Amino acid sequence: MPTVRVARPQVTFADLQQWPDDGKRYELYDGEVCEVPGPTPRHQVAAQNVYDFLRAYQRSHGGRVLISPIDIVFSEVDVIQPDVLFFSQARAHLVDPDRATRHAPDLIVEVLSLSTAATDRGKKMRMLARYRVPEYWLVDARARRCEVYRLAGDSYVLEQSASDDDTVRSLILPDLVFHAREIFGDW
Repeated sequence: MPTVRVARPQVTFADLQQWPDDGKRYELYDGEVCEVPGPTPRHQVAAQNVYDFLRAYQRSHGGRVLISPIDIVFSEVDVIQPDVLFFSQARAHLVDPDRATRHAPDLIVEVLSLSTAATDRGKKMRMLARYRVPEYWLVDARARRCEVYRLAGDSYVLEQSASDDDTVRSLILPDLVFHAREIFGDW
């Protein structure tokens, strides 16, 4: 007797837009809904500090930095809400101030938490590679480490793992350089 598989209907971005506002954040991975838990204060401090570095870079070099919650719609069934993202000056025009962003950013930064680390290192990383995001950072605020990945073919390669007084350098944004400890504040 053949096995029976229960098919889950795919959820689309259009479906998500029709859901009542319940105060929760959601991401879609091939139409599968994943709830994104609320961040901790440690997480928020790290995300805000990375945002501040990218905001200063934007002021000097142009571009567009955004912080979550914001939808990045890669396809109708692939939608994420990165903690921080950046579009270079040459691509900043792709961000429509009044609509969800439907283009891959140049840089995405995720601050790991206990509940999201497996997703951020797994299916989210694979999705970002599939949609050709050139640079991906994973910030581990508890371990006080920042990992910088570059897209190489169809996957990411770890280029740098920085902590404490190590210098963090973007691979695609010239002059974006700071010490890893500056991400984490005094925690």
